[in-house]
Amino acid sequence: MNRALFLDRDGTLNVDKVYLADPAGVELIPGAADGLRRARALGYKLFLFTNQSGIGRGFHTLADTHRVNARMEELLGLPPPAFDAICIAPEAPGQPVTYRKPSPKFILEMIDRHGLDPAQCWMVGDSAADIGAAHAAGIRPAAVRTGKVDPDTLPGVAEKKVPVFADFAAFAATLA
Repeated sequence: MNRALFLDRDGTLNVDKVYLADPAGVELIPGAADGLRRARALGYKLFLFTNQSGIGRGFHTLADTHRVNARMEELLGLPPPAFDAICIAPEAPGQPVTYRKPSPKFILEMIDRHGLDPAQCWMVGDSAADIGAAHAAGIRPAAVRTGKVDPDTLPGVAEKKVPVFADFAAFAATLA
């Protein structure tokens, strides 16, 4: 299969705790693991795509983020590796951007590397940056209500161009 889900971390798969650096603070959003299992069973590749500006701001390290991700993967309980690739964008606002969403660079690289069909790929997240990355990469966006941003305020939602789901599990339930 040539399809994939690009998934934001904080506010989509786990509860958004700003600048989370301690693995003990990882709290999965209910249903996230089941949604990922369903997507994987349907043949979707899974990619974690997370902005971590706390690294660029000096609040925590890349190693801290790796530990948080490892704890999240442990809690998800999926066969390793849980994700086909992980992109951690460490840039803070105002720093030169390589991967920080809404940059589509990671998505475009994975589409090329894995021979993905953009028409069969989604970016699922809770912020305007997530929606922007999807649009910039030419894949479909989906928003969830489990983040800190009211998804009704996101670009494209009012015009029904971006579907909104209660949570990731609700989105995954619609996959075929």
